[in-house]
Amino acid sequence: METENGEGQVQVHLKTKQEHYAVPDVPYAIEGSVTTTELNIFLNALLQDKDVGNVDFDFLVFDEYLRGRLCDHLREKAISFEDAIEIEYVERFPAPEPQDCLLHDDWVSAVKTRGKWILTGCYDNTINIWTSKGKHKLTIPGHTAPIKAVDWISLDDEAGRFVSSSQDQTAMLWKWNIASNAVECISVCKGHERGVDSVGVSPDAQRFATGSWDTMLKIWSAELDDSAEGASKRVKESGVRTPKMTLQGHRESISAVQWMDGTTLLTGSWDHTLKVWDLNMEGIKTEISTNKSIFDANYSNLNRLIVTASADKNLRLYDARTNRKSFIFISYLFNFVTSNNFTEGSVVRNTYLGHNAWVQTVMWSTTEEFLFVSGAYDNQNKLWDCRSPKAPLYDLLGHGEKVFDIDWTNPKYIVSGGADNTVRVFKSRKAQGEDMDTK
Repeated sequence: METENGEGQVQVHLKTKQEHYAVPDVPYAIEGSVTTTELNIFLNALLQDKDVGNVDFDFLVFDEYLRGRLCDHLREKAISFEDAIEIEYVERFPAPEPQDCLLHDDWVSAVKTRGKWILTGCYDNTINIWTSKGKHKLTIPGHTAPIKAVDWISLDDEAGRFVSSSQDQTAMLWKWNIASNAVECISVCKGHERGVDSVGVSPDAQRFATGSWDTMLKIWSAELDDSAEGASKRVKESGVRTPKMTLQGHRESISAVQWMDGTTLLTGSWDHTLKVWDLNMEGIKTEISTNKSIFDANYSNLNRLIVTASADKNLRLYDARTNRKSFIFISYLFNFVTSNNFTEGSVVRNTYLGHNAWVQTVMWSTTEEFLFVSGAYDNQNKLWDCRSPKAPLYDLLGHGEKVFDIDWTNPKYIVSGGADNTVRVFKSRKAQGEDMDTK
């Protein structure tokens, strides 16, 4: 019951999906003023007989992490103190540990991991390959302007293939012989009329997509032998590759490109829109209009949600699926003609506040459904749980200048590059198995 000062007792049920931490399902009377700290003390006391040691937990109250006093959280959600409140608790994700600092000669604008290898792109026009232990393997010249994006195509014990894109208006396909540590350029991909800002490889590794300041989205073959019908002998012999498809729809630079599946692409743009493209239709399937330029966007195959980084210092969570259905239903009722265009308010699920400058880069975890990382012009990386919009789980400190790109493709390592000429590597202590870097 709530007292005059709003800090009375509350009846709660403590629930968890982690059965080894389960406590009896009975109502507990606790003070409404409790915080996460007091709840942790109380819960660990209940768990003493289970011999699990002292465990740090986070607490979910009505699908959102508790970040202050319970009574304030309940008032914000307009929940009566008379009701029995269900609190779900989960073991707190451990803080990633800073590992290596990889020094470059200029700004590091692109990073991507695959296995134990880290691929980086730099403003000195070079690509670099490193081990996750910080050992430098190779510097690769070839582009004539800063690298803006890189992505792995394939990798095994003998060879790796990857793609890079640059402000020199090209993308380049590379093959790396790991044993001899030699790299060759397979093809130069020409077709964009301005710098190529983003690149993404398809799930089957047979194609890749590029987004450019010329506002065009282009689809290319990623195969070693691109002997397309109709391609001239001169083009084939020169190693120049031309796009398989060009898609027009954005009005400004395409800052993010990602394959959602084998025929569906997500793009984000400085024109304040997110677009979902259907390659079978060769057109836009869904468009979400926002009120700020989008610097990065990332889709999770685990939860089917999109998170964006933008110029207003905030990250936003979008779900185009459920709102698409409701929007079409409303359009049908009122006889609207629609092409699946949505305003931000109709599909935004949450806004995440914490950075104090432009947020430049964002990426979901590939193994943890609720977690994502971000990097910003405030020199900081942050690790978030999408159920905690008020505050990040952790600040990942180390950069001395703006953060340009962040990657969490390998669940064991969060890797970021910035204007301090470094790549910072953070190891996730929750990742299972042996250290991937055995060499």
